[in-house]
Amino acid sequence: MYHFLENETAMTDAHLDPARKHDFVFLVEAVDSNPNGDPDAGGSPRTDPVSGQGLITDVAIKRKIRNTVAMLNQHQPRPGYDIYVEAGVALNSQHERAYTALGAKTQQADARAWMCQTFYDIRMFGAVMSTGKKPAGRVQGPMQLTFSRSIDPITPLEIGITRVTPTKQEDVDAFNKPTEDKKGKETEMGTKHIVPYALYRGAGHFSAPLAKRTGVTSDDLVMFWRAFEIMFEHDRAAARGSLALRGLYVFTHDDAFGRLPSHTLFDRIRIKQLHDATARSITDYGPIDIDETGLADKGVTLTRIVG
Repeated sequence: MYHFLENETAMTDAHLDPARKHDFVFLVEAVDSNPNGDPDAGGSPRTDPVSGQGLITDVAIKRKIRNTVAMLNQHQPRPGYDIYVEAGVALNSQHERAYTALGAKTQQADARAWMCQTFYDIRMFGAVMSTGKKPAGRVQGPMQLTFSRSIDPITPLEIGITRVTPTKQEDVDAFNKPTEDKKGKETEMGTKHIVPYALYRGAGHFSAPLAKRTGVTSDDLVMFWRAFEIMFEHDRAAARGSLALRGLYVFTHDDAFGRLPSHTLFDRIRIKQLHDATARSITDYGPIDIDETGLADKGVTLTRIVG
């Protein structure tokens, strides 16, 4: 378990250093769940129509991280860990907080700096804050995620379900005392979309130069990795009952700009495809092959946080 650092100079773990470039790979397992529904397809799991592979958007993962950071900060409140993109809160009202805190003569650059200092997700992911009467500019975030893609094609299922009571009282009354015009109903039908099994692979990148601009600290990285580890554990729902983080591998360069291209590092993590949708367990893919040969000589450290 991570603990927040009281003295950043005491930080020794490479993946917690905001002055270095980090590239990472993560694996998400879905069992009888819908990891990311597509609203344009009635909520069914997102799928690449050509390959049949499942997809999870970067936005979906960031939402889970934001929610987890908010939960952790509620348990142990600390300044600087507010969430900018928060359900039920208008973004323009968040901008206004900066002007209220800094005074009437606040310049946009000052407001932008205050927003970075106050909101964790702005500091990490960036934000476009140019809306409203009191804008705060634009911030390019140092931490970015890719779409996650399943190793093999998936087979989305639409499961019919029933509920023992209807929604409207008049339907209950009409069922108990039916007339020729209205018979009412005793139950209501619905559907649930799931994937029987899928193993998704995604990636992320952390830019040290951009982190310096937004003020990212070692504590921020501690929070990020901690939130990433447990984000599925506190996001259970009827369609997300069995999502799990099965792997989190961080490649840390020994400088701010990177020693090797990220794609060459990602190629070192190999998962053998089955080329069909028959997998029902991570063991169907066998051991994950990770090639660490020569990494240290090239100035790169691999940290296995999960897996």
